Amino acid sequence: MGMKVAIPHWNGRVSPVFDVAGNVLVVECDLGRELDRVHVAFEAQEPHMRAAFLAQTGANVLICAAISRQLEAAVTAAGVEVIPQTCGEVEEILAAFMRGQLCRNSFLMPGCGRRRRCCGRRRRAGGRGRMNR
Repeated sequence: MGMKVAIPHWNGRVSPVFDVAGNVLVVECDLGRELDRVHVAFEAQEPHMRAAFLAQTGANVLICAAISRQLEAAVTAAGVEVIPQTCGEVEEILAAFMRGQLCRNSFLMPGCGRRRRCCGRRRRAGGRGRMNR
């Protein structure tokens, strides 16, 4: 069973703040392979509307940089897992996610001294098992 991962982007990189991101890449993947991708433009700015729109894309996971607590709660309540504090080139982030290696510190936002919340509990892009640390 596949899953869809959403990554807000700007100039080929993860958008610095999801709350105001204008575009999101939604990639369907299964067993570490990309099946489909679509770029979606966000119009809504209100957290619950933004979260509902994201859920309507079919995304199971949101990989983003900074996100407000209010929007993160809304996205989570909409059934989308949030992997925050991630920075870098979108294609590198996507490839690391599909390999189960997204929690490496090289993708952690500068200044974030705490460990990323996804470590040890993220499923692999194939939908089964635990992600390798």
